[in-house]
Amino acid sequence: MGQLLSSLGSRGGEMVVPEVTFDIENTTVSHEESQLYGELSALLVQPGPNLLRSLKNYKSASQEVRNAIASPTQENEDIAWRAVLPIVDMLREFYGYSSDLSAGVPRILNVLCQGEVGKNLERHQGLTKLFADILDFVFEFDHLKMRCPTLQNDFSYYRRMLQRGRYSGRQSIADDGESVSDLRSAMVEDDQANRISLFIAYPTPMLKCVIDTTTEYVTHNHLQRSVGDCLTALWAACFQTVSKKRALSAEIVGFCLKVMVVSIILYDHIDPNGVFSKSSPINIKNSVKIIQNANTNVFNIPEESSASNLMSALRYNSKHLNDDTTPKGVRNLVMAV
Repeated sequence: MGQLLSSLGSRGGEMVVPEVTFDIENTTVSHEESQLYGELSALLVQPGPNLLRSLKNYKSASQEVRNAIASPTQENEDIAWRAVLPIVDMLREFYGYSSDLSAGVPRILNVLCQGEVGKNLERHQGLTKLFADILDFVFEFDHLKMRCPTLQNDFSYYRRMLQRGRYSGRQSIADDGESVSDLRSAMVEDDQANRISLFIAYPTPMLKCVIDTTTEYVTHNHLQRSVGDCLTALWAACFQTVSKKRALSAEIVGFCLKVMVVSIILYDHIDPNGVFSKSSPINIKNSVKIIQNANTNVFNIPEESSASNLMSALRYNSKHLNDDTTPKGVRNLVMAV
């Protein structure tokens, strides 16, 4: 890994992607990292399948809400209220996870990016893979969320009913564990509703959460180069896994492509020059080619890992793609796929 980071130091848009000794498919959790790994895995990885399942099974309350707005009888409003409550519970879970994500990502970066990044990645393969698992979940969640355009409308109706004094009936608990008054409960409920509304207003809320958290971490700790090296190594590991001349399952290929794209996006947000500049250690042209080739050659690749979805994520979530310093050929390539 030390050799990897050294070779990455020879920057240039046409560089050859270096060989990586780190095998993202076969990582081991060391004793040194086992406690933190177990804690963060339980907090940020294990809940993932249930959260994705909830989003996949989301049933819009649009019809019930439209009926209640068009004909605001007590019966119609009760029906709409009961229809949106499960959705609100689901959104509370999503927002709660994003809060855990904001707290957990800096703890991973503290281990991987403080000191010598190459040695950290070699010693902490479990946390490196866990970080990749988180980025994979982030991509999948936002892919599903963008296909649920009525979420915002459903939640808006819930907020409208809150403002009219129609509460959920749940007893609110203060930070000290004590139950709170109805007035304070309403204030707590409204404040949380505001924060959830801001969260789901973004097309890609989980990715925004990771971008904001990583950017803040870099700014606060002055570790732009170290975090950049970490993201570059993760990108290279995923690239090499997919480009190896051996049979890979569609799931592994999809996983690596998603992590690769999110790593590129994160790098673009933390580096002042961006990921598309000539000085970037990440080869965008090769990345685009391997996305295209994988989608052509891999049978039954997951739909969220299609070339169009991956490239759309790269186009619409990057920061520097349209900068004047971005080579025209790179910009045209990213925009064309």
